[in-house]
Order: sequence, then structure tokens, then C-alpha cells
Amino acid sequence: MATIHFHKTMSVTPEQFVAAITDFGPGRSKIFGNSADEFLKVHDLGPAHADVTEGSGGVWERLSYDWSDPYRVVMRTTDSNVWGGASGHTYHLTRRPDGTTALEAVVVREGRNLKGRIVGLLLGTVAKPFLGKALDQTIRAVEARY
Repeated sequence: MATIHFHKTMSVTPEQFVAAITDFGPGRSKIFGNSADEFLKVHDLGPAHADVTEGSGGVWERLSYDWSDPYRVVMRTTDSNVWGGASGHTYHLTRRPDGTTALEAVVVREGRNLKGRIVGLLLGTVAKPFLGKALDQTIRAVEARY
């Protein structure tokens, strides 16, 4: 199992970031490059939660989103063709006095099969920069939106 931590700073507010990453409409792939619009399926959507299947490139996962705390978004994997167990993402947001937002992102990847275990091992070691780059792209896309 790989647990990966990132610390980033953004020019958007926590509210803007949460609004962007919980927008499950067309164009989601501009925010999350690994969420192809043609694979997006919203099973349930409420004011502070969602049940969504998304993915791309042959990897998909069903995620339970919870943003009931405006400074924390939890995306727990409930089903996937690759990920299982404790897999998911958690974003902690802190408003800073200078108008920026600090983001602490924690990604947990627990493989449910051989492919998942191999990819999880790679993500926890040599492939971590690729996840960081994807998070940077998400941040840039959210900042461009506002």
C-alpha cells in the first residue's frame, strides 16, 4: 500500500477549490486529467456528497465524495478494477492570511489485484512525481477557472 503526501499553495480560496473538484459536469477532465468525461457516471449527488465512477486509460474507480467540512474533501474508493482497501484521496485546505490556500493532499493506493499492487508500488516510489505533476495540473486548471 502506498500513502503519498503533497503540500501545495494555490491562489484560489478553499471554497473555489472545493466547488471545482466537486463539479461533476462536462469538462471534468480539464480539472482531473485522469477522469475522462466519457467514463464519468454520477450515481448520487447531494449538497455535500457524491457517489461517482470515473477513470481513464483502462483504470476506473467508484468514489464516495464527502465535502461536508468546507476545508476537507474525502474521496474514498468504494469499487475499482485496480484499487481496493483503504484507497482514496483526502484534501485538507487552509486559508492563509495572504489570500492563498495551503493544500495538503494525501493519496492512498492499495492494489486489489496484481496490476494494482504493481502500480501502487510504483506510485509510492519512482512514479510519485507523476502524481505531483497531475495535482499541479489540477491546481492550474482550478486557478484558470477563477
